Order: sequence, then C-alpha cells, then structure tokens
Amino acid sequence: MSGFEQLFPGTLPRLVMFDLDGTLIDSVPDLTAAVDRMLLELGRPPAGLAAVRQWVGNGAQVLVRRALAGGIDHASVDDALAERALALFMEAYADSHALTQVYPGVKDTLRWLSKRGVEMALITNKPERFVGPLLDQMKIGSYFRWIIGGDTLPQKKPDPAALLFVMQMAGVTAQQSLFVGDSRSDVQAAKAAGVQSVGLTYGYNHGRPIGEESPSLVIDDLRALLPGCVDPATGITLADLQASHDRESPVAVTGKFWMKVIKALARWRWRA
Repeated sequence: MSGFEQLFPGTLPRLVMFDLDGTLIDSVPDLTAAVDRMLLELGRPPAGLAAVRQWVGNGAQVLVRRALAGGIDHASVDDALAERALALFMEAYADSHALTQVYPGVKDTLRWLSKRGVEMALITNKPERFVGPLLDQMKIGSYFRWIIGGDTLPQKKPDPAALLFVMQMAGVTAQQSLFVGDSRSDVQAAKAAGVQSVGLTYGYNHGRPIGEESPSLVIDDLRALLPGCVDPATGITLADLQASHDRESPVAVTGKFWMKVIKALARWRWRA
C-alpha cells in the first residue's frame, strides 16, 4: 500500500508542503564548501562534509554558529563573531550551487502530484535569497505555488507559522494537508500545525534516525507515496507517470510580501 493510500484512504491531500534541504535536494556538499571557506577565512580548520551534514536544518545562522562551536551546542559562541562569520558564509554560499543535486524520485513525485491538481508549497529554513534561484537551477521551481524561506516570516520551523500561513492561503484544512521533510524541525512543525507528516530516511536529522521523531509515516524514497509504485529495493517504477506541462507560475511568498500581509495589503508576486 502506498503512502498516500495509508494516510489519505480513498483520496489525495489537497495540499502537500515540502522541506527543501535533505528532502528534495542534497545541498550539503555546497553548504560544506561555504562553511569551510568561512572557517578558513577566520583562521580555523575546515569542518568537513560529515560534520556539516549533522549541523544543517535550522537555518544559516544556526549552521554558522554550530560550525564556530564545532558541534550542535552553540550557546557559547560570541554573537559578534557569529555575525561576522554569517556574512562570510552567505558570500561564499552565493558563489556556487554546482555540487547540489535533486534526490532520486523527487521530479517523478512532483510531476505526479502536479498532474493530479494537488497544490504544492515549499517551506524551508534556508535564507529566502537562495531559494528561488536554487529551485530554478534544479528545474523544480515551477511546481510550487507558495515558497517560504527561513527569513520570509518572523518564525522558522519548528514553529508552525509557515504551515498555517500556507494552509490559509490555499484555503485548506490541516486534515487535507501533508508535510514532507527529513528532520525533527519538520516533524515538530507539522505536529504543531495539526498536519500529518512524512519523514524521509536519507535526510539531515542531526545524525539521528527520523523515525525517532514519530512522523506519521517514514519512507526511503518519495515515490513510495504514490499509488502504483514498486518497492524501491527493486527499482521504483510508477504506473501512469508521464511528464506534465508546467503549471502556471507559482506565487513566491517573500519577506516584502509578508510585510504587506501584516499591513492587510497582500500582493502576489508571480515568478516567471
């Protein structure tokens, strides 16, 4: 039985919200390159891929602080140093995303949902300035009607604010929605919003199995959500899976848009 058949018997969710890093794309190689460049510029040894893989998931500020601390606990990091390091990291990460890749099964799943008229949103703790260009580079940006970055709203995951905001914009209930992610923050945000969650085993959950966070469902491949799939161990195939035309340009929710929302002057910005 597929994931959707287990979570939404006899129907499909009206809205599926996705995390980005560790869920749709493997961005750790590029993040590691930026972190190591930052550390070297500060006269510190590089962190390396394995360490950065355990530190990501809570936004750029936390990643930088963890890199400075050399571990998950970053409470002792000097704020002024962290601010300087963040600027260096942001500059380094803006230079290139050449090492980032889309995970297997992602494009198949997004096409399948798009073909069936399921609305999709992206909710990430990654700084907003990087999200749109990265999605376009990965050729998946057109699938998402709503895009919220880590600095779009005042709150980040695990706060449920972004999920609640998108559900309100989509006009759907929590029971009609699903959140798909790879980390504790994703599962906690979904639970706080009253939404079922799917946890992916291949992501970045600070070195812990995602099943420990008790999402509604744990899967190894996004295509396991879809009816008609074959077990990933044998090579997933999908019945009735064909390329669909790109949907109309998605609404990208930006920080400026949020300010207009709170002033009751909401304005849609359509991405080309």
